[in-house]
Amino acid sequence: MYQALLSGPDDFEGWRTAARRFASANVPAQDIDWRVEGQAASLLSFDEPPRPNTGGGFSVPRAFLNLAESAILHRDEQRFALLYELLLNVRQQPSRMDDQADPLMRRTDSLAKAVRRDMHKMRAFVRFREVDEGDRPRFVAWFEPDHHIVRANAGFFVRRFASMRWSILTPEISIHWDGEILSEGPGATRADAPAGDPVEEVWKSYYAATFNPARLKQRAMLSEMPKKYWRNLPEAALIPELVAGAQAREASMIATPPKVPARPGNVAVAWNALREEASACTRCPLYRDATQTVFGEGPLDARLVLVGEQPGDQEDLAGRPFVGPAGQLLDRALEEARIDRASVYVTNAVKHFKYEQRGKRRIHQTPETPEIQACRWWLDQELDRIRPRILVALGATAARAMLGKAVTISRTRGAPIPLDNGVEGWVTVHPSFLLRVPDEARKAAERARFVEELRNIGERVSALD
Repeated sequence: MYQALLSGPDDFEGWRTAARRFASANVPAQDIDWRVEGQAASLLSFDEPPRPNTGGGFSVPRAFLNLAESAILHRDEQRFALLYELLLNVRQQPSRMDDQADPLMRRTDSLAKAVRRDMHKMRAFVRFREVDEGDRPRFVAWFEPDHHIVRANAGFFVRRFASMRWSILTPEISIHWDGEILSEGPGATRADAPAGDPVEEVWKSYYAATFNPARLKQRAMLSEMPKKYWRNLPEAALIPELVAGAQAREASMIATPPKVPARPGNVAVAWNALREEASACTRCPLYRDATQTVFGEGPLDARLVLVGEQPGDQEDLAGRPFVGPAGQLLDRALEEARIDRASVYVTNAVKHFKYEQRGKRRIHQTPETPEIQACRWWLDQELDRIRPRILVALGATAARAMLGKAVTISRTRGAPIPLDNGVEGWVTVHPSFLLRVPDEARKAAERARFVEELRNIGERVSALD
């Protein structure tokens, strides 16, 4: 029996190299002892490699490699042998990949699906807690995966939390990101991870306040969020009590007539008057060089308001927000996120274009705090008339206008933020950021993340209606 030694339980490249060598030599599946470093070898196995077949190499469908990359991460001890046996079958008959009735194909596919579910759960239920390490904080999370997915999932967390210093501890392996380099360490215990931080209390209060008993479906909730993950989630401690009181709260909601917020008798007239007033704004020096005030536009009963930084060169000339390249990118992203662009009110934190003249070109300059504060009055007036359910800040300047302080986009994006006026705030990047990313692969990843965030926001708007 031939011995195939792999460097780790998730060593796909090692398995692929060995499997190709064995398959080229026509070695039957039952004649190979697959094992991982540290495991005892079979008494019948030997290290002498098989003699290769002189008939040349071979190829398999890409779908097989995709399936194998996932299935090999499963904890099933027979996965290496199963994949090799499937490889021999597919090599002889590539159409076996499409035969869902084939027992070996079905079993392998079930392994891959279980792995993909586990990877999704890790992405959904990892909760970072801040640990004080001097000048720069580190964020540490504890997770217990069902399968060998940690290395395969590391890239997702590097992309999602690129500017943070973080560690994810698991029983078998730990991964660490310092902002530039991803490294590995030995497994840990739950006691090695922090128990919580002050932000969790704020999140728990918000979670309890937004819990909707009328939408509670316990079976669906447990399917998506099994109880084994609850101990890693700060909000999970509230679930039993919220579920227990859901029926009484639902009955109370039904019995209570809806409150219709008081709105001005003629919103359009008030908004037009505000727009006319803003056209003559001199609250900060930016009006001196700008062509005109660029006010917001969109339906005055919009449930979703997007706030950008300031008008660009084309917006300044046209007198309308988001008509340049960044606006065109935003329109496409909204369409992909299934948000009707016509239902969204768009505006900017600063209403005049700030720039530096370089020859014939006007180069954008970031607004300063006094300029943001001066224009905050106009933004507040817009929001008071529109009264949206959700306000989205696109970029750091908009986030500062919305929250009243400077924040880091990477640390605040992707989660709801309750605002003092009762509106739910969200933070994400400005579309112009996506235009500036030089690397095409990173640009595609950042754009996909932006669309995903917009889609989540759109679903949140529907949930709040």
